[in-house]
Amino acid sequence: MKVILLQELKGRGGEGDVIEVARGFAVNYLMPRKVAIEATKGNLKQLEQRSKNIKVREESRLSDADKLAAALADKVVTIEAKVGDEGRLFGSVTSTMIESAIVAQLGVELDKRKIETHGHIKTAGVHPVTVAIYRDVKAELSINVVGEGHVESAPVAETVAAETVVVEVEGIDADGEPFVEIVEETAEQAETDVAVDEAVEAEAAE
Repeated sequence: MKVILLQELKGRGGEGDVIEVARGFAVNYLMPRKVAIEATKGNLKQLEQRSKNIKVREESRLSDADKLAAALADKVVTIEAKVGDEGRLFGSVTSTMIESAIVAQLGVELDKRKIETHGHIKTAGVHPVTVAIYRDVKAELSINVVGEGHVESAPVAETVAAETVVVEVEGIDADGEPFVEIVEETAEQAETDVAVDEAVEAEAAE
């Protein structure tokens, strides 16, 4: 039986797509839930008239899906769970738990039904998760399952500490007395100071 989708049907299509399904599935599930209508001549004609508006809505949905995917891609969220011997969990991590962690840690709201865990998560550690956002748009991220009370700080962007050096600074104090001070500064600062001193000396020699 051919039907016209009124909204996305996971794995089959989105609004305005005409697909073939089993009659029972259409009559007992899709139509009562207003997911689809029968592809009659009248409905197909109306679909043609509405195609432009459907295209605009579809472009908007895909744009929003891409933005959501970018916000989730390669992120790591931490979930606390009761952990027993050898890292085995008492139970398993559910889609609801993952959804809550994503909202709390990333500030991104999504439908838990879109979360794919690739099997039951029953051990501590890092596990891959896929979020099927819309149509073919998906995001790959990870969840880090840790024992209760052992939440580590969220990972931060890696920074490289500036190399420091110890240098002697010579000068004349307010009373006109010479002094030598030991200071610690970055290598870049030290190079700049040397350049300035050389320039001052050169100017004084002229």
